[in-house]
Amino acid sequence: MVVKKRTAKVEALVLDEQKVHKLKASLSVDGGDDAVKQVAQTLQNCLDLTDPVQQIQLVKKAGSQLEVLSEEQCHGPLVQACLHTLALVYISLQAKNPLCRASASALSSVPECLQEQTVDSLSVCLTDCLSSPGSDQYPHIIDSITACLDGFPLGERCIHKNLPKVLQFLQKALSECLQQNRGLAGRHVAQAQLMQSCLAAVKTSMLVVQRSQETISTALQADQGNCTLQGIVTGLLDRYIDILTDEEFVQTVQSTAGMAVVLLLRSVMGPGDEVAAVVCGLLRDSEQEAELAPQWLRRSFGGLYAGGRPPGVCLYLCHGALAMLSWKGALPGPRWEQLLLLVPHTLLGLDTSVKESSTAMVVARVLTLWSGAALDCLQGEPQPRSASLQQSLREGSALQGRLLEHIYSHWEHPLDGVRHQTRSLFRNLLLLHQHTRPSGSDPAGDAYLTQLTHDLLGLEWHMRGKYGSLGCLVELLGARYLLNIQPQLPSCLLGLMGDQTLAPYASDLLERLFVSHKAELAGEATAGDWMEHWHRVWVTPLLQVLCRARLDQTTYILDYFLPKLLRCSPTSLSHMVQALQDTPPCSAGPPGSRGAVGALMTCLRAARAQGVAPSSEEGLWGGLVPLSLLRQALEHKHDQVRMDALGLVCESHRSTEVLTSQEMDLIRHFLPSNINSQSPGVRQQMVSLLKKLLCRVKDSSQLLQKRLSQERDQEQRDRDQHTLETYKEFLCWLYESLVEVLLPGASFSTCLTSLHLLGLLAQLFTFSTAPDVFALGDVVTSAHAQNILYCVASNFLEVKQLASTLLRQLPPSAVGLWEPERMRCVLQAALDLSTSTKPFDSVTAAHLLNLLLHQPALPQALLSCAQEQGLPFQLPTSEALSLELNTLAVVQFLLLCLKSEVERAELSLLQAAASYPLYGRAHCITAALQQLNTGSLSQTEQWRCVVSELIAVCYRMSDVVSPVVQSSSPEGLIPMDTDSETSAGLQRILQEIQPRDTNDFFTSARELDTHPEEDHTPTKDNTGGGDSGEGYRVTAQMVLVCCWRSMKEVAMLLGQLCQSLPLHYTNHSTHTHTGLITEEQVEGVGLYFRQQLLQSRHRGAFELAYVGFVRLTDMLCRSGSLALQQLPARWLCEVLEEVKSSDPSSKLCATRRSAGIPFYIQALLSSEPKSSSCSLLKMTMRELTALAMPSADGDTDRSTVPQVHALNILRALYRDTRLGENIIPFVSEGVQAAVLGFTSPVWAVRNSSTLLFSTLITRIFGVKKGKDEHSKKNRMTGREFFTRFPALYPFLLSQLEEAATTVDSDSGQVKLHPSLFLLLLVLGRLYPSPMDGSSSPLGLAPFMPFIIRCGRSAVYRTREMAARALVPFVLVTQIPSTIHTLLQELPLQPGPKTQHNHIHGTLLQVLFLLRSYQTDSHRPLPAGSGISKALRQHMWLASRQNGCVVTRGAYLDVLVCLCGPLTGLLHDSELCELRQEILTVLTASELMASTNGCSATLSSGLGPGTTQYLLSLARVALSVSVESPVLWGSPQLGAQLLDRLLQCPHYEVRELVVEGLLRRLEADDEEEEEERKRRPPWFDETTLSNLTSLALHETHPQCLAKVLRVLCVVSSSSELLWRDGVRSLSQEEVLAHLLSLAQNSAHSVELHCAALTLASRLVVQLVNSDPERVCAEGRLAQWGALVCAGCSEEQPVEVKLTAAEVLVSSMATLLASPALPLGLCATVSLWRSLFRLLQDEDQDVRDSASDFISSVPAHLLNTDEASASVCPPVALDKAVGLLCRLLALWGRVPAGALTLAEWLLGEEETDGNGGTEEPSGLGEEEFLFEKGDLNLWAEPVQWVRLLHRHLSTLTPSQTQTQGLGTREPDQAQRHRLSAQAEAHALGSKQSLRALPPIPQFSCTMEHARLVLRHERATLTLDVLGRLTETGLAGLKNQEVAK
Repeated sequence: MVVKKRTAKVEALVLDEQKVHKLKASLSVDGGDDAVKQVAQTLQNCLDLTDPVQQIQLVKKAGSQLEVLSEEQCHGPLVQACLHTLALVYISLQAKNPLCRASASALSSVPECLQEQTVDSLSVCLTDCLSSPGSDQYPHIIDSITACLDGFPLGERCIHKNLPKVLQFLQKALSECLQQNRGLAGRHVAQAQLMQSCLAAVKTSMLVVQRSQETISTALQADQGNCTLQGIVTGLLDRYIDILTDEEFVQTVQSTAGMAVVLLLRSVMGPGDEVAAVVCGLLRDSEQEAELAPQWLRRSFGGLYAGGRPPGVCLYLCHGALAMLSWKGALPGPRWEQLLLLVPHTLLGLDTSVKESSTAMVVARVLTLWSGAALDCLQGEPQPRSASLQQSLREGSALQGRLLEHIYSHWEHPLDGVRHQTRSLFRNLLLLHQHTRPSGSDPAGDAYLTQLTHDLLGLEWHMRGKYGSLGCLVELLGARYLLNIQPQLPSCLLGLMGDQTLAPYASDLLERLFVSHKAELAGEATAGDWMEHWHRVWVTPLLQVLCRARLDQTTYILDYFLPKLLRCSPTSLSHMVQALQDTPPCSAGPPGSRGAVGALMTCLRAARAQGVAPSSEEGLWGGLVPLSLLRQALEHKHDQVRMDALGLVCESHRSTEVLTSQEMDLIRHFLPSNINSQSPGVRQQMVSLLKKLLCRVKDSSQLLQKRLSQERDQEQRDRDQHTLETYKEFLCWLYESLVEVLLPGASFSTCLTSLHLLGLLAQLFTFSTAPDVFALGDVVTSAHAQNILYCVASNFLEVKQLASTLLRQLPPSAVGLWEPERMRCVLQAALDLSTSTKPFDSVTAAHLLNLLLHQPALPQALLSCAQEQGLPFQLPTSEALSLELNTLAVVQFLLLCLKSEVERAELSLLQAAASYPLYGRAHCITAALQQLNTGSLSQTEQWRCVVSELIAVCYRMSDVVSPVVQSSSPEGLIPMDTDSETSAGLQRILQEIQPRDTNDFFTSARELDTHPEEDHTPTKDNTGGGDSGEGYRVTAQMVLVCCWRSMKEVAMLLGQLCQSLPLHYTNHSTHTHTGLITEEQVEGVGLYFRQQLLQSRHRGAFELAYVGFVRLTDMLCRSGSLALQQLPARWLCEVLEEVKSSDPSSKLCATRRSAGIPFYIQALLSSEPKSSSCSLLKMTMRELTALAMPSADGDTDRSTVPQVHALNILRALYRDTRLGENIIPFVSEGVQAAVLGFTSPVWAVRNSSTLLFSTLITRIFGVKKGKDEHSKKNRMTGREFFTRFPALYPFLLSQLEEAATTVDSDSGQVKLHPSLFLLLLVLGRLYPSPMDGSSSPLGLAPFMPFIIRCGRSAVYRTREMAARALVPFVLVTQIPSTIHTLLQELPLQPGPKTQHNHIHGTLLQVLFLLRSYQTDSHRPLPAGSGISKALRQHMWLASRQNGCVVTRGAYLDVLVCLCGPLTGLLHDSELCELRQEILTVLTASELMASTNGCSATLSSGLGPGTTQYLLSLARVALSVSVESPVLWGSPQLGAQLLDRLLQCPHYEVRELVVEGLLRRLEADDEEEEEERKRRPPWFDETTLSNLTSLALHETHPQCLAKVLRVLCVVSSSSELLWRDGVRSLSQEEVLAHLLSLAQNSAHSVELHCAALTLASRLVVQLVNSDPERVCAEGRLAQWGALVCAGCSEEQPVEVKLTAAEVLVSSMATLLASPALPLGLCATVSLWRSLFRLLQDEDQDVRDSASDFISSVPAHLLNTDEASASVCPPVALDKAVGLLCRLLALWGRVPAGALTLAEWLLGEEETDGNGGTEEPSGLGEEEFLFEKGDLNLWAEPVQWVRLLHRHLSTLTPSQTQTQGLGTREPDQAQRHRLSAQAEAHALGSKQSLRALPPIPQFSCTMEHARLVLRHERATLTLDVLGRLTETGLAGLKNQEVAK
């Protein structure tokens, strides 16, 4: 996209009359040459004009006239007057005005003889400006000075001539800025403007000094006593230093001031060694080094030497030194070298003191600047370089070590800018290293770089800094260097492309690698096979990932990687296509992957978008892919494959590429089955791609039209004309297809996609009726427009918005709202909906009213409605625009209604909630105002009155509903408040809605009479109560919803008024800005919000008040009113004071997380501009952290309410994303407050501290990425953590030390330090980086002894957390020695003083360290570590000598970790010895003991921790028997162990064992086919017998379910022999048991699914072996009923998925079998269940059911359907067609057709009640939020039409041949169905007529239901009619045959 440069605004020259008169007089003097007179005349004409463009032309003309003047003509007053006029024009205008530039050009073009006069004229004008300017003139004069130095030589001479005056003026301007800044606290807009002015002044002064360096130094040297210039220079320096040391200035200004200081010093002192010495002194805060500066200059340095100067001063001076001093080539002296080395030390010293992220950004940028300067020094001319400098910068130096530490601490920084600068610094360090090495040395053999590369590759891939650093190494050393070290690098990086956060980094590194590798191979290649090698390294892994990885893991390959690869090597496309097409078609890839077809589409799509693939105009992309394959991909099961195929069709490198007829056919094929996509991501992609297609249509059609007008070849013209006609047909088809799906009952996704695409058609081609080639207005019918209009009634807001927008773009004649009757109906519907008790109805009303706002006749319709209702409504009279007038009328009408309803609500809130909830009217008013351009209203007086009334009504509404939302328990309406007024109001409401006789008020609706004593006008009874009295169907829920939604709408309306209406205000009693809303009204609204936020208890109420208040605060800080700008600061101070002084009697809500108080403070703080100094945020955080901390004196008597409020408010502020990085400096204090809050004896404080701590953990470590609580993605290196939060280092260390002293369990007492869990949670998220040095001042080593000590705690959870927290603190290389040390602490034998808590804590630490080593290191423990020996010495801990089963189990866990099947941590010899000892322990354990006593002990338990111990024992036994029996070498013992484990009395052990079996069998199942058929040797007959016995007798549901799943896996490879002890069971008995189990296992979904799956396997086996016998026993019917029941809508997703798998697996044997083993009725029922699953709301269920097509016998499918994976809508279509073919195959078409006709009519409707039904209006309103069993994806109308279409093809063809009508039952059934269908058609027609006008809005659900019922009945009658005809024809044929 090309961004046009903003053109400068041209403004005319405007001078005061006196000046103009004077100039004209001077230009009119007599005398002078004719040429000069012409110039004067031109300038006079210019002064007379007001058009700026003409003025520019005349100034240019004057310039060209001046240019040709001769030397003789260059004298005289007239020439002087001309020059003076031009100079005045130049100085008077804004610098960026083109007229000013034209004046500069004219002045520059004067002859040489006039140049001095020109400079004098400019000087006079500039001096006039500088002499006595007003402060408002400063910015203009500063811009003029800058303009003089911007490519205008004469202007520069003018500045030099007036240098003292210019510098003095700039000094004065800076002084003015400093003074003004002190008085602008809280006025952010004015402050921001001042900062801009100040920045401009500093930059201009720098420019002046820079351009005048010689002038300044010459003047100062020539006259040592030049006090004037010295005074000016020192004055400027003083101002710079004032800015530097004033923290109220923004960083940009301070940074520029730092540069200005250094520039001024260099200008005064010259570029010698002295200036470097002085800057060094300033950085070191050393006055001694500054003595080299002149005495008069040293006086100004006092401000920089003052104690406690801000740390930023050094930072900005460093920046100044690097930017303003020249570092290229040889350095002028040794002090420069000192300065160069001092700068990084100074900056690195700021690392731990910097808190603000913005300052960290400056530090990072300046360090990168320094590294560039250091490189410049070393890269200069070939001169002898300083040895000391080289020594300081080479590898291994202290400086380089500190710089690397800085890089490792900041490469994961949250700010992108800091990470980018850190990467640049790393690159420069590598270059510095290269330059400090001896020339000619090989970089690849550099030991330092090799070690660095290994260290970087050893880091975790989630560390983003790793990628950029490796990229720098690739740039320096080449890709081959990295590939030699890690050959799997391409595959590893491709595996990371599924993570959105890492994909951009991984793809950048991959690009650097493959580009570098290609260049290396091409440079070295002698033969032509290098490209094949490159493909093998980069393309082959890509294709493997695309084909086999899950789709969600490859999403970003298309976005980030493939385009880069194809750009690098376009010829690789043919290699990819060939490789993918050579892949066998059967290899579809694992479940959830793209397969070869999907990978092919992805590659082709990327290639086409990049312009690599051939154009589609040359046949389908150069014949790369057959059309059938593309059609298959467009209906593929996986969303992304379909999107890639669509992208291949739609995307093109050229937007003007003509769309071929094949591509249009493909879109026609794609759209119907994809328009109802449930996935928002897929919808978004589909709309985006089709937009590209439509843009291609538009752009190529414009090209074709242009070619038509120019082309002379008739044949080409005909082709182009045909293409345009094809385009028009395609667009008409697209429009009609989209509109026709917008039927009643259409799903949300269909409506949304259709309306999005229709909106694109409107945007690109328009629906106007103008004679345009592609205007589609002619095809829009009234019925189409009504379909779109009724979408406004949708419950989904986005659908409403899209439909409303589209309706405004349709032809008005089609929409028909201009017809008076139609408008009246729609208006009445809108007004009725605005008082509905359903919240979404008010949104519909607002959209309808906004549609009517554009109709001129709306006011009259409103007037007639008002007359009908008896409202005193008068139309506004005016000549204003129709939209403004209509909006005013609507707002006035709604306001009138609202006032009346508020009056009645004040009498009875119950009536209001039931009949006219107030929020609907208010919402409609807000929506109407949002449509209005409030900046250009003409009826200001009427609007002012309306605004005043609106605000007053809002306050009254709020007063009515406040008692409910401000009560202590608004959800239950239980008054707890002590405030008498609130209590009284609540009591009145409670009296009103109190249940009369029962206690079921909160669960069911009741009809309540209103109070007879209340005096109000009765309204019509809306519940059918008649004249007997008023009745209201109301629940407490409705009252509450009425109240909080009313509060919401009041907040939104008031916020809208304040934000959008122009403000009426006066500043300094001088100038009044007219507007519609006054300052007093705005302040009143603010006070209202304050009251609501500080006193509301209902979350909905105060959250939405917050939204309105945010609008108000945004308006306050941007308003022009000085009084309003200062309100946020005032309100903030007031509320903080109120919080400080609050106590239990305060009105502030201390429960509900302080309710609205945090929201109130959030809104006030977020209005402060981020670019400001954030003074309000800093002040608030200081106050709150002080309040949140416990009192220093430990006084617990003081009120804790302020502390609770402070903790809750802090939590909200840390969570607020709008405060961004500005909140980070206060994180340390927040953590301290949260941790210390846990020590409070008050529960409320501890609770708030918990919430705050949780928020801070998220704020520091990020939102949890994945389910793993301990994932390294949400962790941080200790260095990075303590560098960012240095204050937490001593705090956490001291707290941990204190906590560790309390955990020693020697006394046997449980002492739990309150903060210990928090400390271990924080520390457990830190880890040491392999890049950490040993000398880090913030190292993690001091924490380790305390964490190890915490492992002695008597609390199990503490020991476990201590073990987890220890792991990150131990480097991988230190793990073996740490484990050995821990093991040495264990006792060598049992003794009386053995502390088992201590032993257990130590073992847990060893276990966690071993697991960490196993994960992070892929090599065994060092041979001499002594770990194996230490374990054997303490083997008694695993034996029965150890009486504590908990420690016994922990020791066994350690052993199984070392000896298990995963990566061997010990060497083979050590493992063999250890395994033998473990086997001895196992043999002697309780598991293998055969005595009855031991078995009884096992059943009764061994004491606390028995189960845990047995589970540990079982893990060892599983490793021996199942997981790795070969390694243990004891098969007999393994079999015995497995036998004992399966018979263990503890179900947890049995479950663990069965899980292990299942895991191993499933892993084996994924192996080759031959391996799968053989059972593993450890799975013998005894194991199978045990499992079948368990399947019959297991009582624990989860365990039983897993047993059945194991048997399922085993039965898939061979038939099972079932045994119950010694008795063998028949398959029929087992089936009966399993069916009974599935039927009676409703309590366990897992068990039900497992039983049904195994039963289904048995059914298939039985039917295959002996179908007749199994059918005779009736078990199949029971099984079929179970499967059908599992497909119903209300079943859990897991059950439906199981049912889908069962139906798919039994497709060939049962559903599609020619033998029809289940009989027609049961088989068709199963098909019906499959159809139900294919329309299920859950996408996984639909996808699973659509797999049936792969199980259908090939002869029943077309050739293109076979083995194709299709999406559910296509699968549904194919399934119905397949069933129809099967009915013909079975010879059961007549009975089958009638069954399908019954489905068509609908089972739920066949109740015989065909009479007229009353609209169930009340039923809809009883429960506000009841969803019901709605399926939001299924579309009944489309299903009915699909069924009808297939039935229509079935009936004529086969019914005649199979004798329909010859059997009496068929005839009877047909007559019954006909009667029912006719009754339904008549009944639904009558019911539709009985509905109110426009029922689509008033009773949407009822209307949709009746329309569907009518459609079903009509289509059923059509089918039955055809059946009758064909039946009669069949009878005639039979008679003829006879």
